[in-house]
Amino acid sequence: MGRISNDGIPGDVLIVEDDPIIALDFEDTILGFGVKTVRIAANVAKALELIEHRPPQFALLDVGLVREKSFAVGERLQALEIPFAFVTGYGADATLPAAFATKPRLPKPCSTDALQALLKIGGVKS
Repeated sequence: MGRISNDGIPGDVLIVEDDPIIALDFEDTILGFGVKTVRIAANVAKALELIEHRPPQFALLDVGLVREKSFAVGERLQALEIPFAFVTGYGADATLPAAFATKPRLPKPCSTDALQALLKIGGVKS
């Protein structure tokens, strides 16, 4: 499992995103921050399988996947106390379940700076 670096960037990030172009763009950007491992899941089942195999240090969850929402992944991450954030093309109007009301969220598309700041905040262990 990757370690959190001195600058607070996690070593292993899971991206849950059903659009392959967006997922690859996130992956390229995140690797550019110095993250060692980025794994991508296009659906809830694959994401849960990846988490079970090796929990990430941070995760980015697209809210709306094909025919499903990523909330089951969020519940699993929350149970494991793994920081995560939602990414949504629906903006601030996206309704999240009450359990996730305080989780950070990024608009899609988001700036590189906003993504890097989110990873640093999420990667820092309290």
